[in-house]
Amino acid sequence: MASLISHTTVNTLDAYTLSCWWRDLLGWTDVPGDPNEPGHEECMIVDPATGRMVLFIEVEELQPREGRFHFDLMPTDRTRDEEIQRVLELGARQVADRRNPDGTGWMVLADPDGNQFCVIRSAEERAAAGDPPLGG
Repeated sequence: MASLISHTTVNTLDAYTLSCWWRDLLGWTDVPGDPNEPGHEECMIVDPATGRMVLFIEVEELQPREGRFHFDLMPTDRTRDEEIQRVLELGARQVADRRNPDGTGWMVLADPDGNQFCVIRSAEERAAAGDPPLGG
């Protein structure tokens, strides 16, 4: 028998603010019947389509940025570069541009708490380039 991931947990100094930021970025919702409120030390968001969950928990002090968590985001309805622009407009900060002239690659960004994440090419962009789909 194997274990499965129940949810991803992110340590933060402000669970409510960071959960709202990620909720808006991903287009997710609060857990039905359990809305996140300012001052909550634990705030969960959920993908209404898949049920995937991310829990934000307040801690006294953040560990070094590497190792807290890492998301790779794949746009669902736009290109990688359009999504990068949208994420930057939402308040993310560019950390490293790993995009290549041939259209491959990704960009490393940071959320308002400094947690790093990447934006990769969409499934459509990967298919157009003849690359295999991720996860398959």
